[in-house]
Amino acid sequence: MTSQKAAPDAPRILPLPSELPILPLRNSVFFPGAVMPLTIGRNKTIRLIEEATQEKSFLGIVTQKAPEIDDPNAEDLYQIGTVARIIKLARTGKDGFNIVVEGISRFRVDEYTQKDPFFTARITPLVDEGTNDVEVEALSLNLRNTAREVIDLLPEIPVMAKQLLDSITAPGHLADLITANIDATIEEKQDVLESILLKKRLIKVLELLNRQFEVLKLSNKINSQVKGEMSKTQREYYLRQQLKAIKEELGDKEDDENGLDDLEKRLKAAELSEEADKAAKRELKRMRNMQPSQAEYTVARTYLDWLAELPWKKSSKDNLDLENARKTLDADHYGLDKIKKRIIEYLAVRKLKADMKGPILCFLGPPGVGKTSLGRSIASALGRKFHRISLGGVRDEAEIRGHRRTYIGALPGRIVQGMKRAGTSNPVFLLDEIDKLGHDFRGDPASALLEVLDPEQNNTFSDHYLDVPFDLSKVLFIATANQGETIPHALRDRMEVIELPGYTFEEKLAIATTHLIPKQMLEHGITASQIELPEKTILQIATSYTREAGVRNLEREIAAVCRSVAVDIVGNKDVPKQIITLDKLEKILGPEKFYNESAERTSVPGVSTGLAWTAAGGDLLFIEATRMGGKGSLILTGQLGDVMKESAQTALSWIRSHAMDFGLAGKIDEHFLEKTDVHVHFPAGAIPKDGPSAGVTIITALISLLTNKRTRSDTAMTGEVTLRGLVLPVGGIKEKVLAAHRAGIKNIIMPARNEKDLVDIPPNVKSDIRFIFAKKVEDVLGFALIKEPKEPKEPKEQKRTQPEA
Repeated sequence: MTSQKAAPDAPRILPLPSELPILPLRNSVFFPGAVMPLTIGRNKTIRLIEEATQEKSFLGIVTQKAPEIDDPNAEDLYQIGTVARIIKLARTGKDGFNIVVEGISRFRVDEYTQKDPFFTARITPLVDEGTNDVEVEALSLNLRNTAREVIDLLPEIPVMAKQLLDSITAPGHLADLITANIDATIEEKQDVLESILLKKRLIKVLELLNRQFEVLKLSNKINSQVKGEMSKTQREYYLRQQLKAIKEELGDKEDDENGLDDLEKRLKAAELSEEADKAAKRELKRMRNMQPSQAEYTVARTYLDWLAELPWKKSSKDNLDLENARKTLDADHYGLDKIKKRIIEYLAVRKLKADMKGPILCFLGPPGVGKTSLGRSIASALGRKFHRISLGGVRDEAEIRGHRRTYIGALPGRIVQGMKRAGTSNPVFLLDEIDKLGHDFRGDPASALLEVLDPEQNNTFSDHYLDVPFDLSKVLFIATANQGETIPHALRDRMEVIELPGYTFEEKLAIATTHLIPKQMLEHGITASQIELPEKTILQIATSYTREAGVRNLEREIAAVCRSVAVDIVGNKDVPKQIITLDKLEKILGPEKFYNESAERTSVPGVSTGLAWTAAGGDLLFIEATRMGGKGSLILTGQLGDVMKESAQTALSWIRSHAMDFGLAGKIDEHFLEKTDVHVHFPAGAIPKDGPSAGVTIITALISLLTNKRTRSDTAMTGEVTLRGLVLPVGGIKEKVLAAHRAGIKNIIMPARNEKDLVDIPPNVKSDIRFIFAKKVEDVLGFALIKEPKEPKEPKEQKRTQPEA
């Protein structure tokens, strides 16, 4: 029964406007003469109620055809509805209302005139037809008598219901009241609402009421049979006996009503492991002795469903064609030769040894270089299923291992859930952002991953929910990370780390031409006959509008260009093919965002250019030094870590001990520390900085300050310094070199022992940059400082391909 009530007699006929706001109603049909409470929660409906309340006007209530649609269109609503008036309104919280509405009359929607912020429509009121027919009176009497019999079969309905029936004299109102309060589908009730001819409406309502009357009689018969068979100790079987009696009445045979036989067949077909098979048989035996109403039954059924759906021995066949794998990887990604080589090696070994375990790789590199998409390409090249798990921000160990079945709503962890979705025992599993795992009082997910990513253990991975070993040894695990330092050592030790340092401008040009521009043209509906981006324009975007190791921002800027062209095309369909020149590019993207700061910053003494490694790739690091009267303090600013502070102190100590070598004896004497403060600042003060590789840069800035000699504007440097003046090797060489190349640096000073790391530098970058290899601080200063008028003597260096700047 619904919550609609009725006025004692027919609804009043009031003058109605020709246009009404329309309120979509879900899961119910509202009839004229009825009074019904409604809870208002949808944004559009809230706006409608607020305006209808202010104007004290009517509103039209129309039923939705599909109640699951949250924001219906006009075609999702029926054409016939009920004019209603709000008789009571109460606000519930900040965004919501409880209202009570009274039905006035039927209406038909002629045309919707507005959709936002809510529906409004022009309407035509509808009036009952055929009210004076004798047959209508007879049908009305029959309907009233049948309704009394239905009320007698429902003891929970109060006696006042019969009195209400007797008080209603209008046949149409009586039919509407009964329809609103019987068990019928939305479609059946809507059919009654749309019946304007009174005789037709009464016949439909009488059919619905007679159907309910027969169902109630049969239900009472079944209840009496069941109650006669049951004793006091059999109360828990009440529902089962009712179902049994219903099936006997329908003539159905009682077969495997709970589907346990079907579940057993599924478990056999799943080819469970020995331990899982024992657990499944044990649970199945318990279920056959339990009633479905028991809570344990549902828990056991869900557990067995999980066992039946996991791919215990189902695996996909690997595509071991090396040439096909090369083509697939090359088609999806430009460069990345190390990773492609590793995948080809895996396929070759897999071809020679079919039962080899899956490798566990970790792609380490800055954002936007294609780590995540590369995992999908590898799965495509191998012909395997692909599943991605995002580990960023995961803090609960149960996310990996699952919850024990003793907890309400327990589920397996993400690993087992991923295996179920993949549907095979050898998918490619991408563990995205593994360096951003967290931990708190709920456990440490990184520790739980130790078993997953250990080839010696993951063949018997134990999920808390399954509580039986599951084989993960055939899975190809690929993790991605931006920083290796935040990955726990034990976890990193289990993975084969492959670094993706970033792209050169030439690689970005190739990627933009081959992948990014066609992708953005497709997404913006632009064809090659409507736009052209020359290579100069693409390089200008890469150098002057982005400064990144990857290509995400490059793709965003290309998308901005495509949007601008799309506006021109829509505004003028006959516009010719647009060639994006450098002038047009500046009009679209605005002034350049990045430019070479080295010349400007190093135009005065006391400034030097260093190279730093960051999670987003390499970057330039400017160091500024100045001196002033004071108490002999060394002031360091720029949010520095302890190691970098110690490097600055080491640099100053080395300078003091070698003051004679640089002609500083008259400038730095025994009173220097007492009367002069030295301030070393590292710009971009909001960014934390640490590490020893800025040692040579700090010394160069201080010597430049104290000797009043400028440093070369086209030169950057990196290297750790000792108190003896030795230049020690540092890490991140490839990232730093690529960052220098992006910034237009022509000379790089680095430790001599890092010369071996240049093997990873692309040839085109090597040809653009001159490398000076320093063993001592004197080698660095000899090249970095500009000596007037005579150029400094340079140390032994790599073969130069460009004249000195």
